[in-house]
Amino acid sequence: MWYRPKIRGRNLDPIVVIRQMNTTELRKKHVFDLLLVVKSRECRHMTSILIMAETDVAKTLSGLLNGIAQYCYYNNTDITEELLKNELYPNISQEEFRVLLEKMKGLLRSIASADMDLNQLEAFLTAQTKKQGGITSGQAAVIAKFWKNHRAKIRESLINQSRWENALRNMSWRVDLKTQSKNVDQINTPVAIVELELGKNGQESDFLCLEFDEAKVNHVVKKLAEIEESITSLTQST
Repeated sequence: MWYRPKIRGRNLDPIVVIRQMNTTELRKKHVFDLLLVVKSRECRHMTSILIMAETDVAKTLSGLLNGIAQYCYYNNTDITEELLKNELYPNISQEEFRVLLEKMKGLLRSIASADMDLNQLEAFLTAQTKKQGGITSGQAAVIAKFWKNHRAKIRESLINQSRWENALRNMSWRVDLKTQSKNVDQINTPVAIVELELGKNGQESDFLCLEFDEAKVNHVVKKLAEIEESITSLTQST
């Protein structure tokens, strides 16, 4: 880099400046420029290291959250606290890991039990970052991303865990012509065959087959419409 100094209102040409500078001055200027270059490179290197470290921390915390979801909500018995500690946080003490684990489990429990939407989640995590002994903004970002990807699956898991009786898993139907009947008038009349798949979480399904003529189909449709209307009214009132 050349400097064009101004002396007595006149700009001097760089060649003139060089001629007027002695060897010592040139050496000092050269060393100073080199120091600036080295310092700049060191800053860029440190910035790269910090970015890589933050990325590694985010990936590790994301892995911990996934592990918690696996054994708390998805019933994956292969995932244990010991496995998470050894694979994700081998360089911290057991006590430090336990504190971090319980904190993340508590946060997920609060978020999942309230089934928070994105606005509720943002407000909740912001409050946690301001709380003494809470979480960092980086941790909050990782938790928000995790919940966005896992909310539906965790909610389904919680519903299944809280269900005691059989639930409807699937329903299929077809329309046939009745070929046999005690009443001759009902032969060759259309009937709906409905098959219901029922079951509890973690158990095999039971199947229930029902037959409906036109009058029964109309009755069922009417009752379902009444149920839908009742649910809609309750939803709007809340």
